[in-house]
Amino acid sequence: MAGFRKERLEHEMRKVIAEAFLREIKDPRIGFITVTSVKLNKDLTIADVGISVMGDEKEKKLTLAGAESAAGYIQRLVGKAIKLRVTPKIRFFLDTSIEEGVRMVNIIEDLKKDS
Repeated sequence: MAGFRKERLEHEMRKVIAEAFLREIKDPRIGFITVTSVKLNKDLTIADVGISVMGDEKEKKLTLAGAESAAGYIQRLVGKAIKLRVTPKIRFFLDTSIEEGVRMVNIIEDLKKDS
């Protein structure tokens, strides 16, 4: 039962955080960002939030810095939207899985062309 609750919380937090980046956060450092995942630790006190950023390495670093500076504000938004005894501390990391997937598809397409 606890696993289902954790998954539901992660899903709800992902929606709230994505909505915050879309509508609330106006930091010019933050570029085109997608919230890919939220992983809560066992006691639900820390949330590792995966973000995917379109752009070069400089834009990714700037966007990550902007997201980290907005973490406290986003944490308050999550606390208001989801009633928990303790609102999880939010930590951001760059998720490169989408880029890796696109790279793999391109490799497969190139192999198909060659054969």
